[in-house]
Amino acid sequence: MTAGETTVVPPKPTKADLEAAVHKTVPDLVAPNLKVLFCGINPGLYTAALGHHFGRPGNRFWPALHGAGFTPRLFKPWEEHDLLPLGYGITNMVPRTTAAASELTPDEYVEGGKRLTRLVQHHTPRVVAFLGIGAYRSAFGRPKAQLGLQDERLAASRLWALPSPSGLNANHQLADLVALLRDLREWVEQH
Repeated sequence: MTAGETTVVPPKPTKADLEAAVHKTVPDLVAPNLKVLFCGINPGLYTAALGHHFGRPGNRFWPALHGAGFTPRLFKPWEEHDLLPLGYGITNMVPRTTAAASELTPDEYVEGGKRLTRLVQHHTPRVVAFLGIGAYRSAFGRPKAQLGLQDERLAASRLWALPSPSGLNANHQLADLVALLRDLREWVEQH
């Protein structure tokens, strides 16, 4: 944002907006040679209705990103474009919007992995960080993958698996996400 420019806060989606969101997608936020391309599972209804990644108020992506030192302040979802100058982008494994990731099929994950491979080959991020280890496991046939840096690569990009920041993921609290993202940020700074 430049001096004098204001951020337009989108209105809270209505019930009708959420119902219509099932037919929407959220555009990738990408650029060539990013430090990290964060890859979510797929857009939820609230996120698609809002039109910005990780838009649901209970999602912990933005607070965790800031807490881990990726951003100089806590960004709002509608400020997502401020990530690009910092060297970070966002995409989704599966572009289809659902109320819950459990609605996705195994074939959608595999196709999403192929789409992601093409995107990564074109934009060459240094690291692809999966925000949902189950999506990574399903898309790339890695059922035993653990959190953190992976041995394999996607094109020339290193791969890093993280938990989903969704508020529905009770297995990892905000402090856990911050610590895991901090590990990623420190690794990126050193390599």
